[in-house]
Amino acid sequence: MNLARLDMNLVVALRALLEERNVTHAGQRVGLSQPAMSAALARLRRHFDDDLLARVGGHYELTALGQVLLDRTSTACDLLERLFSSQADFDPATESREFKLVGSDYAVAVFGTELARVVHEEAPGIRLRFTQPPAGVVDDTATLLSATDGLLMPHGVISDFCATDLYEDRWVFLVAEDHPDVGDRLTRADLARLPWVTYQRTYDAPAVRQLGMLGIEPHVEVSVDSFQTLPLLVAGTRRIALVQERLARAFVDIAAVRVLEPPYEAVPLREALWWHPVHTHDAAHIWLRETAVRVGSRLPAVEQ
Repeated sequence: MNLARLDMNLVVALRALLEERNVTHAGQRVGLSQPAMSAALARLRRHFDDDLLARVGGHYELTALGQVLLDRTSTACDLLERLFSSQADFDPATESREFKLVGSDYAVAVFGTELARVVHEEAPGIRLRFTQPPAGVVDDTATLLSATDGLLMPHGVISDFCATDLYEDRWVFLVAEDHPDVGDRLTRADLARLPWVTYQRTYDAPAVRQLGMLGIEPHVEVSVDSFQTLPLLVAGTRRIALVQERLARAFVDIAAVRVLEPPYEAVPLREALWWHPVHTHDAAHIWLRETAVRVGSRLPAVEQ
C-alpha cells in the first residue's frame, strides 16, 4: 500500500466515527461539519469496501471489520501523535508534557516512586502516569509499546524490543511468621506440597519457569494482579509466595511474614525499561531513559 496516496486525516475521522458511532457527534469531536464527516465516511467505506457503520433501527452499530478497526485506529492515532510530537531538543526544566509508563505495582513501588521524586526535582513541568500492564502484554507487546512511552518489565518475559537495564533484584520466598510446617529453611519438597499465592500469569516469570525445569509444579491456591497483595495473602496461612527481595524486605515490618532463600539457585531479576523504536531518537524520550537509568543505578544493592 502506498502511504503517500492516503489522507492521514481519515485516520482521525475513522477513529471518531468508530468510537462515536454517530456522524454528527464524530464531526463535532474532530471539528468537521456533518456533510464533511459524511464525505469522509463515504471515502472510508470505499477504501475498505465495507459499511463500517451499519444502521440498526435508529442507531448505528459497527460491522465486523469496524470492530476490528476500532482498536487498531486507537493504536494508530496514539502512535502518530507520539511520532509527530518528537522533539530535536528538550529542556526538562522548562518543558511541560506527560510520560505514560506501564509497570506492575512492584516496579512502581520499588523504582517508580524514586523516579517520580527525581522528576519532580529536575523537571517540575513533567507528569508521570503509571498504569498496570494488561493481561495480554506478552501476546501483543508491539501494540502496547506503540501507545505508551515505556514498559517496566524484567528480562526473560519479552524480547526483540528496545530496552535499557535499570536495576537488579533477587527472588525470595515469603511464608507466614508462624508457619507451622516451615522452619528456618525451605526445601524443594515444601515448594511442591504447600499452597501458593502468585502474581497473575505466573508462567510468564522466568523464576517460575525455572521451577518447572526443576520438576516442581506449584499448587496455586490464590492468584492476584498485585505484587503488594502477596504478603497479606501469605500472613497467617500455610501459603508461600515467590516475590522480589526489594519488595519482600519492605513488607517484613508490615505483614507477619518471613523472608526465606529459595532452596535452589534462583535466576536473577534484571528490571528494564522497554520502548517502541519510534521513540529512540526523540530528545524528550532520551532524557526519560537517561534519567531512568540514573535513578536505577542509585537504588541500594539487594542483600546477597
